[in-house]
Amino acid sequence: VQLQASGGGLVQAGGSLRLSCAASGRTFSSYAMGWFRRAPGKEREFVASISWRGTGTWYADSVKGRFTISRNNAENTVYLQMGSLKPEDTAVYYCASQKSPFTIPILQRTSEYDYWGQGTQVTVSS
Repeated sequence: VQLQASGGGLVQAGGSLRLSCAASGRTFSSYAMGWFRRAPGKEREFVASISWRGTGTWYADSVKGRFTISRNNAENTVYLQMGSLKPEDTAVYYCASQKSPFTIPILQRTSEYDYWGQGTQVTVSS
């Protein structure tokens, strides 16, 4: 299984970015997907997750109302649309595929996921 994240960059506070994660190697539409991030000096934290059909989404309180996770199962891709960006959103963002198929990703723990992308850097300047 390979996950390839892209779309990161440098943006001013208040701006927007869209991250993409292209998956290959197993039946994408059977697995929930998640986005996590790691800021400098901090542990990796949950950002958002989406069910295998895209009918359920979950968000960290810190991004709720600003970020939107979505997926296109025909293109094996999951997205993270980020808006109203803040300097504290600066981090390396990782996409991940849940371990078990057809499982609702409500626990928001890294241990729920077994495959990870390489990460894409998002830097928000003030």
